[in-house]
Amino acid sequence: MTLLLPTSTAGSLPKPSWLAEPEKIWSPWQLDGEELLQAKQDALLVSLQEQVQAGIDIVSDGEQTRQHFVTTFIEHLDGVDFNQRETVRIRNRYDASVPSVVGAVSRQKPVFVEDAKFLRKHTDKPIKWALPGPMTMIDTLYDGHYKSREKLAWEFAKILNQEAKELEAAGVDIIQFDEPAFNVFFDDVNDWGIATLERAIEGLKCETAVHICYGYGIKANNDWKKTLGSEWRQYEKAFPKLQQSKIDIVSLECQNSRVPMDLIELIRGKKVMVGAIDVATNDIETPEKVADTLRKALQFVDADKLYPSTNCGMAPLPREVARGKLHALSAGAAIVRQELSV
Repeated sequence: MTLLLPTSTAGSLPKPSWLAEPEKIWSPWQLDGEELLQAKQDALLVSLQEQVQAGIDIVSDGEQTRQHFVTTFIEHLDGVDFNQRETVRIRNRYDASVPSVVGAVSRQKPVFVEDAKFLRKHTDKPIKWALPGPMTMIDTLYDGHYKSREKLAWEFAKILNQEAKELEAAGVDIIQFDEPAFNVFFDDVNDWGIATLERAIEGLKCETAVHICYGYGIKANNDWKKTLGSEWRQYEKAFPKLQQSKIDIVSLECQNSRVPMDLIELIRGKKVMVGAIDVATNDIETPEKVADTLRKALQFVDADKLYPSTNCGMAPLPREVARGKLHALSAGAAIVRQELSV
């Protein structure tokens, strides 16, 4: 990117009510068959246009074609039975009914590649595509086959690498791996989590990112945040090793969080997607509040490596709120961009 402070979103954007029930994750589709395919593409185009109108520089699909950022990828894989469900604890925060790994996992065909081609066809802007990271994938399943989180993570890393290479060939500029689990399982992150992530990006020539946040603005995540005290120092556990990794961009949560901004110093040299939009509230930030967050971050990351973004996905928010937040993000970035050019 040659533009200073290019804006982007961390993940999902709200779905229109004619596609799925709004303000919900794992919301069932309102249509099926060919009608659903067409509706997903229509929603993708609407999401793209809203990003463009808001002045977002690096656009995405808004995750309009998937119910959930993890399970929609998994449901296309062999070796996972969605009818054989078990209740597991997700990121040590809440219980959920999840599918089971019943055999060797594999990918028989691309999952998101056609969607990415569709997005690429409709915009000249740089595009970013999000995939679930290996550790977050294994935390969203019951493993009755490998019986080893690490073994399953390595298998998923190989599958993700196959998908990522085809997304790159489809014209994706940045491939992002969502790893909120990196803020929970610190020993695993350093023992093999970052290594499996590097396996997922092996051989890619496009830019790569890892998104590590404190989760969607849902009750379980918000309640967990209340237990974290006056300083959220989880990033301190993974950042030193990430700084040494081959990942190009690290995405983190900053707006209205208690993350000490100086932790960004631990990934000095990396590009940093700074979350300057809080996704856990319907209050729309002012451009000046966004700008203030970016100014604070600039103490610890060079301006040519700072990418203003959202804290996380905005699927649970009302559409008009998400739209307002996108405009605030662009306007706040423009303020700081102007200051830097003086």
